[in-house]
Amino acid sequence: MTVRDIDAYIACFPAEVQQVLQQVRATIRAAAPQAEERISYQMPAFFQDGVIAYFGGFRKHIGFYPPVEGDAVLLRAAAPYAGEKGNLRFPLDQPIPYELIGRIVEARVCAKAARGRR
Repeated sequence: MTVRDIDAYIACFPAEVQQVLQQVRATIRAAAPQAEERISYQMPAFFQDGVIAYFGGFRKHIGFYPPVEGDAVLLRAAAPYAGEKGNLRFPLDQPIPYELIGRIVEARVCAKAARGRR
């Protein structure tokens, strides 16, 4: 699927998955209001001083990237969703942990800002 923006990406999915993807997008936007939205690697992505998050729709889950790093509390909370290479997989047949997504994004924004201050 080749798309030009996040709206077009989300529109490619069934209505029930579109709702989940829109909520993931809104959750990321709330946690990183200054991040730039774009399509990267054919997935929705948010950038602020580098990559904050990618997300993608799949047949049975929502993928969330990049891996959680450096925060033991977040690592434990994300562990049930861990996929290959540290990406997260949120099954579509279970409640999506939007609050966890927001916490991960906030942590990434803070970590990137801290790196920039060094």
